[in-house]
Amino acid sequence: MILAHLTQAIHPTSLAFFQEQTVGFSPLDLWNNMGYLAKAVVIILFIMSIWSLAVMIDRWLYFNAARKQSREFAPRVAGALKEGKLDEAVKVADRNKKSHLAEVVTAGLQEFRNYGSGGAVSEDQIESSKRALERAEAIVHAKLKRGLGGLATIGSTAPFIGLFGTVVGILNAFRQIATQKTSGIGAVAGGISEALVTTAMGLLVAIPAVMTFNYFTNKVEAFDVEMDNSSSELIDYFLKQGGRR
Repeated sequence: MILAHLTQAIHPTSLAFFQEQTVGFSPLDLWNNMGYLAKAVVIILFIMSIWSLAVMIDRWLYFNAARKQSREFAPRVAGALKEGKLDEAVKVADRNKKSHLAEVVTAGLQEFRNYGSGGAVSEDQIESSKRALERAEAIVHAKLKRGLGGLATIGSTAPFIGLFGTVVGILNAFRQIATQKTSGIGAVAGGISEALVTTAMGLLVAIPAVMTFNYFTNKVEAFDVEMDNSSSELIDYFLKQGGRR
């Protein structure tokens, strides 16, 4: 009897605080509960994730091919140069076009071979070959770094884009409280879930991008060292050839 009178005395809007709205947490339900801005943020982050994944796969395949062919190329070209067969060394390089070392060494060998028509090796011939090696190194370095700038941009901006979606979701939650005139958890569940989804997706896109960018950057630095060493060894070979003639 007392409970019935107490229930009637409470205003219906006050009871809304204790009423929880059921909010689904499946991907489809979360998508349907999002506003237009939050959906735009998710679409942008999805496109960024696809782009970063494409760069990761492309660089991984390119670096693996360069490493594999360089391991086959180095001993073969060294043997050809030891025997003084420049034409054979160039042919070996042409058969390993995906090798970063082959691209650099080929440029130096072709410049050295085509500079003069034989005879004594001049200092100008060696300097010209050195410049060709430097140009080839710069070109190969640019090829190795292709796509890494975009990967770095994604890794640095994805969390902020997700944070923007978080702010939008929180504002949406407050808007729902003001619209429904209640402060129950059901009134803000949609906005909070929207905010957390964009935050999580921003981190999910950024973390792999940053990690793979650092990994590939270290790979590029290692390749640069290998190209520098190969160029130095080739210049030494040219100098020895000049001393013998």
